[in-house]
Amino acid sequence: MSRDALEVKRRNLEKALEAMKGCVVACSGGVDSMLLSAFAHHVLKKSCWIIHAQSPAVPGEATTRVQDYAKKMTWQFEIVKTDEFSDERYLSNPVDRCFYCKDHLYRNLSAISHWVSDKTTVSFPVLSGTNCDDLSEYRPGLSAAKNHGVRHPFVEAKIDKSDIRALSRALSLPFSELPASPCLASRLYTGTRVIPERLLAADFAEERLRQGLGVDVVRCRLQEDEMRIEVRATDRARYTEEVIQDLRLALHAAHPIVSKVSLDPVDYAPGRAFGVPR
Repeated sequence: MSRDALEVKRRNLEKALEAMKGCVVACSGGVDSMLLSAFAHHVLKKSCWIIHAQSPAVPGEATTRVQDYAKKMTWQFEIVKTDEFSDERYLSNPVDRCFYCKDHLYRNLSAISHWVSDKTTVSFPVLSGTNCDDLSEYRPGLSAAKNHGVRHPFVEAKIDKSDIRALSRALSLPFSELPASPCLASRLYTGTRVIPERLLAADFAEERLRQGLGVDVVRCRLQEDEMRIEVRATDRARYTEEVIQDLRLALHAAHPIVSKVSLDPVDYAPGRAFGVPR
């Protein structure tokens, strides 16, 4: 995309935010929501509240990233704890698990928005970092967003993932190259119950592999007590039997809920935890 075309999208995003007068941004810590938070804070200043939801499904490094950047940039920022882990519909991990997670999130954020709006004469919307590319994927959380009237400024400005990366680089933002990392519950195959022990095991395994091998994309997916390591084709040669055995031993010591570890013969692809693997 040309610089001029990207500039048009940037202006469209700023205009959309200006028209809101104020907002509450759901910031997960990924590049999409971090960029949206940065723009919303820049445009709306003290009329922008940025909220991060903390739960067992959110990697600790994402929470730390948001906290540190919010402090550095003097965002109006809060951490909330949502209650999806009290909802059996979420814990049973159906194919539309994301709907129940986002339903809890947006209910909490809508309550914050109403409280904030009571202090002004306008109603402030809740915003998400959803972009145009997300609309072509299976994302049941978008239905929850619609139910709660959540707005998607990137979609309104016709901004996709590549635009988000380009805007982040143009602004020299420190998170521009962050690899995609959806919530840890996405590491559990449909029907495998969501429990903190499994989420911690997946997070531990991925961090160990990223640090040990210098890779940025790896998914350690669980079906009950069996972990399958899903990697990109270009990285596959790095995952020797010695590496896998080292991970087995580390998991046995730190997260014994995992009884079997293997390298998935199928290359990494987003969303492969939907459904049961063959």
